[in-house]
Amino acid sequence: MFRFPFIPREEKFFDLFEESARNLVAAAQSLQELVENWNDVERRVREITELEHHGDNITHRIMAQLHRTFVTPLEREDIAALGNALDDVIDFIQAAAEAMLLYKVSCPTQRAKELAAVIVKATSEVERAVPCLRHRAQLKNVVGHCVEINRLENEADRVMRSALAELFDGGIGIADVIKWREIYEQMESATDRCEDVANVLEGVMIKRA
Repeated sequence: MFRFPFIPREEKFFDLFEESARNLVAAAQSLQELVENWNDVERRVREITELEHHGDNITHRIMAQLHRTFVTPLEREDIAALGNALDDVIDFIQAAAEAMLLYKVSCPTQRAKELAAVIVKATSEVERAVPCLRHRAQLKNVVGHCVEINRLENEADRVMRSALAELFDGGIGIADVIKWREIYEQMESATDRCEDVANVLEGVMIKRA
């Protein structure tokens, strides 16, 4: 498609994407701190919820900016997809933390700690990848980050399978099985959504190459 070079590009989107990615990492780190230091749980979960609300606000700003911008630096559908994918990650982080509080779990399991660590690594890769969108010369760097995000998603799948096997090995009450299965699924879904972010980034890279 022919582009008019004299029309200024709207750079605000990149600022918002990077703000959203930083917010993701903050939420992931807060989740890890929650499971590693199981105290003052209500306050810690409240902080994660506040980060999730901030993420919602960023997404609303992305969509509002999209509606009022005539010429966008990326294709409109990619801007919307990336904004929503970033928002989905933090939604699952918050849901996992909220479930631990609501279900009054006695303490996090080792598998929950492992999943939280993977989420921190995956969101950190997202944070490193997103700034590559600003300049065509840096787009090639997206690939390495996306490969690592995919590897981490596979690692989360492995931890999830082990966690579920342990739940159904016996010796755990049915109520705890139900609680932890939901929590594990939410945590693993956060890494799935990181992979969705990676897929959008790879698509943008191919289009702009």
